[in-house]
Amino acid sequence: MTQIESAKKGILTPEMKTVAEKEGIPIEKLLKNIISGKAVILKNRVHPIQPVGIGKGLSTKVNANIGTSPEKMNLEEELEKLSVCEKYGADTVMDLSLGAILNKVRQEILKKSNIPIGTVPLYQVGFELSRKKKHITEMTIEDYLTVLEQQGKEGVDFVTIHSGVTLKAWSWIKQKKRILDVVSRGGSLLCLWMENNQQENPLYTHFDKILEIAHEYDITLSLGDGMRPGATADASDRAQIEELITLGELGRRARDANVQVMIEGPGHVPLDQIESNIQMEKRLCDGAPFYILGPLVTDIAAGYDHIAGAIGGALAASVGADFLCYVTPAEHLCLPGPEDVKQGIIASKIAAHAADMVKYGKRSRKIDNEMSLARKNLDWEKMIALSIDPINAGKRREESGVGNKEYCSMCGEFCSVKALRELDKS
Repeated sequence: MTQIESAKKGILTPEMKTVAEKEGIPIEKLLKNIISGKAVILKNRVHPIQPVGIGKGLSTKVNANIGTSPEKMNLEEELEKLSVCEKYGADTVMDLSLGAILNKVRQEILKKSNIPIGTVPLYQVGFELSRKKKHITEMTIEDYLTVLEQQGKEGVDFVTIHSGVTLKAWSWIKQKKRILDVVSRGGSLLCLWMENNQQENPLYTHFDKILEIAHEYDITLSLGDGMRPGATADASDRAQIEELITLGELGRRARDANVQVMIEGPGHVPLDQIESNIQMEKRLCDGAPFYILGPLVTDIAAGYDHIAGAIGGALAASVGADFLCYVTPAEHLCLPGPEDVKQGIIASKIAAHAADMVKYGKRSRKIDNEMSLARKNLDWEKMIALSIDPINAGKRREESGVGNKEYCSMCGEFCSVKALRELDKS
């Protein structure tokens, strides 16, 4: 049985117990949210990892994307990126590899990971077709299901499925009212398929077959936003909303089939539209966990898009988004390296924690209060330990040259905390 199927029957699984204990919430509350589809537990039944819960009542989670490109294929570097993800606290990893070694990369990542792994099966489909000298527009549903079944057997925990890219949604893009048409890699491939075949997206028409495989392995479906805006000027347009309506319908079908489901969201969204985007998803998709890329609040932060994404992510999560896909400094520029991965994770974790301080109050503020008390006590060892990146915090302290002095190199002897501590002693 899948997690949602067990929950509907009142069966408490080991995964539910683990998640409830880790999150510090009553298991009855978690059970209720899994039944309603407002929370999911990521874990393929054959993948020996610790489960991760996402959704209502649970802390905001962070995903890190890694993977090769046709221009740069290095298995060892991708495994290094996986190590960085786990070291700096990513909750999940998505392998988005392209190129000739994509199968090997995914299989090795699955073997070595301690956290849930997600993929976009369509990428492997395209690769398998290319080996047969075929184009993605020649894909059949059998090609797709074969790959999905293979990845399920290997242990993939969640998959992005672009079943909401329909002819109707594509028709709004074709009107050329966007600055950027389709920036989703998977979405663009399916638009090409529909345009060349003059048929509906097979991932939509054969959605029930996808559900059968997902159910067999308890793969959580992450319904992809192939029509997400890639420019802030295109946010909240008809194509994006048309797809979201379809994703809500597909989400209901998935839950009826006892398959867990999340909904993916934008993208590039101005600050003043973020809250309405979250509210719209929750309303149209029955409160399903919302998995968002960023969102990026400006289009001009090239080289610093992890900051633009963290700004959007903090606001989005504070008003209800559940799962942040990190953005790295390499976004829009190049394939991210291990240091980019680290910076992206830290930025998104700061955003997620800032949001949880709003969503959950004292439950999430405890560590901040501990940090503030450590600062009051000028307890540098504890301050460094409580930092989101203790290695960097300790390095900066050491490099400042103040040694074991109570204060830091910013204010020196004029440290306000030090001055008032001396007043208390007098």
